[in-house]
Amino acid sequence: MNRRSLSSWTSRRSRRGRVRCAAAAVVAVCALAATAVAPHAAADAPTASRAAELPEHALVGYLHTSFANGSGYTRLADVPDSWDIIDLAFGEPTSVTSGDIRFSLCPSAECPGVESEAEFKAAVKAKQQAGKKVLISIGGQNGQVRLTTPQARDTFVDSVSSIIDTYGLDGLDIDFEGHSLSLDDGDTDFENPTTPVIVHLISALRTLKERYGDDFTLTMAPETFFVQLGHQYYGSGPWGGQDPRAGAYLPVIHALRDDLTLLHVQDYNSGPIMGLDGQYHTMGGADFHVAMTDMLLTGFPVAGDPDKVFPALRPEQVAIGMPATPQAGNGHVPPAEVEKALDCLTKGSACGPYTPHGTWPALRGLMAWSVNWDRYGGDEFAGTFDRYFG
Repeated sequence: MNRRSLSSWTSRRSRRGRVRCAAAAVVAVCALAATAVAPHAAADAPTASRAAELPEHALVGYLHTSFANGSGYTRLADVPDSWDIIDLAFGEPTSVTSGDIRFSLCPSAECPGVESEAEFKAAVKAKQQAGKKVLISIGGQNGQVRLTTPQARDTFVDSVSSIIDTYGLDGLDIDFEGHSLSLDDGDTDFENPTTPVIVHLISALRTLKERYGDDFTLTMAPETFFVQLGHQYYGSGPWGGQDPRAGAYLPVIHALRDDLTLLHVQDYNSGPIMGLDGQYHTMGGADFHVAMTDMLLTGFPVAGDPDKVFPALRPEQVAIGMPATPQAGNGHVPPAEVEKALDCLTKGSACGPYTPHGTWPALRGLMAWSVNWDRYGGDEFAGTFDRYFG
């Protein structure tokens, strides 16, 4: 998340910026061939749980709660009714490896008009009474979180629980970016990860789910670098030399797929990604969203290995992440392109160069960075969602 847009994966990030940045370095070129790999069918779909309590089609938005930028401050009570899940951005750690997550409202000097703690808590309850979910989002561009030890894992669980309990929130959004997640050398099986930061995060999220039960809403907002890029490259690779962050979210998503309410990959600030057709797709149009979403709903071989297939997620678990305005991030598409992507994925019509491997009318919806930027842009993104889904 950033005050200014980024031109590529390798663009420099600003100090308090909060655009959802993609990983800063692309995967090193190895001997792996960039060949097309046929998609694979999903494993048996898990039983729907928390996702069933959301609207049939949901709009997810991030609210700049702890900081200000050029989009202006929006009080929680003033968030338009269109937004079904409101992610409070952000909870951040006291240090990269402490696991100690803290959250506070934006200082009044930075955010004129910020509400009081009492007003904020009242707004949380009011949104919930209106059927909305309010989550604490952990991480963001500046909030690097590496749970390297069991102690950090336990501190993470306790500190996140404290935030949820203090404000009466519905759950947690994981928005780990930068170097929060990476795979150790030799960790090549996404179904059986061995890297401590991966293993401890999975354990921590399972503990939180168990602590709060079926009412716990768990969402994730990885960048394409950490998910779809895993189709070509996974971790440092068999010979080393690749970026160890490539595909690093895959073991977390896979381990928690039974508990995951919603995955909304950031289809922006991304480099080119190879789709299931063996072609590279670039952001900025409906085709990119169709190709990236098709990978999640069809499943894909990891690192091109037909014996290691990341199974498809249920369409109810998937939303498409987009920037709300051109100022919010690279890869913004106008309403007509948003509708084309939705038509192709949910109706099988208006498809462009990329043909998806199915039609999913139960696709959950859209995610935007951010509520603030959408209000700055005249609520165009939310308006597009409302018109499309009625």
